[in-house]
Amino acid sequence: MANQKRVLIVMSSHDELGRSGKKTGTWFEEVATPYYMLREAGHEVVLASLDGGEAPVDLLSMQAPFTTPNTDRFSEDPVAMFALAHTNKLSNMNVNDFDGLFVPGGYGLLWDLASDSNTIAMIEKFHAEQKPIAMVCHGPAVLRDAKKSDGTPLVDGLNITGFKNDEDIELDLLRHLLFSLEDDLQARGANYTSSAANWDPNVVVDGKLITGQNPASAPGVAKELSDALS
Repeated sequence: MANQKRVLIVMSSHDELGRSGKKTGTWFEEVATPYYMLREAGHEVVLASLDGGEAPVDLLSMQAPFTTPNTDRFSEDPVAMFALAHTNKLSNMNVNDFDGLFVPGGYGLLWDLASDSNTIAMIEKFHAEQKPIAMVCHGPAVLRDAKKSDGTPLVDGLNITGFKNDEDIELDLLRHLLFSLEDDLQARGANYTSSAANWDPNVVVDGKLITGQNPASAPGVAKELSDALS
């Protein structure tokens, strides 16, 4: 297809929620919905993770009431499930081959992608080249240590959202986390905003950076990324 663009979906390889004994990973809806929305818009979607191979999915997100028609579809789609079980190793990817980037949420990435130098360099490169970057839920945590060419925080002065402290508190998980997305992005100068009510969809666009607050925001973020690519 003449207008087909390539999108890299980058997932965590970490499956433990601190010392809580809980298993984590990527939130299923935040992979499944962008996967189908971007493909149906005519784009090629490639899955990658920090370690490659099978990317862990948060077990809670695979159960009702957190499943969606897209997670059900993904679970029954042998091509999609094969891609999830055989993700590309991020460090082996040539990011120059991609037109857009999507980082789904889930808690796992707080422990790996957020502090991975290769991931941070990729974010900085996409931002410098004005390629669309989309993130949802805890995905914006990977912006924490990214910098502009002058060494200042990449998020300084940018309008951003992401999973808010009150949502983590409602799940009784904030105390288990390595850091607070909301606090750390604000400390680096981000103009962080969230919906008044927990779990309401909220999408913020600032130039080529698209962020969504929570799982309900995944469709809106995917739509904005698709529009930006087109």
